[in-house]
Amino acid sequence: MTIPIEYYLALSAFMFLVGVTGVLIRRNAIVVFMSIELMLNSANLTLVAFSSYLGNSVGQIFVFFVMTVAAAEAAVGLAIIIALFRNKLTLNIDEINILKW
Repeated sequence: MTIPIEYYLALSAFMFLVGVTGVLIRRNAIVVFMSIELMLNSANLTLVAFSSYLGNSVGQIFVFFVMTVAAAEAAVGLAIIIALFRNKLTLNIDEINILKW
């Protein structure tokens, strides 16, 4: 018995909505960062679901590229967050306003 593709797409949409909500509502840089990662994972789930449904491995190849970009984004993003924390001593996005005069 196989699981219908609609279940995977519903789970992916729910994960993406939770990620968008986290980005829009939360003010902690780490939580916003994790929400962006959740949105990337929901896109990966959609790609794998369609790849499996269509019997084509192209979606799974794209997932590897997305995972590579996410790993690079995690390394650079965490380095930026650590540098900002060392300078401002806070992770609140509203208080990190280094681009203002």
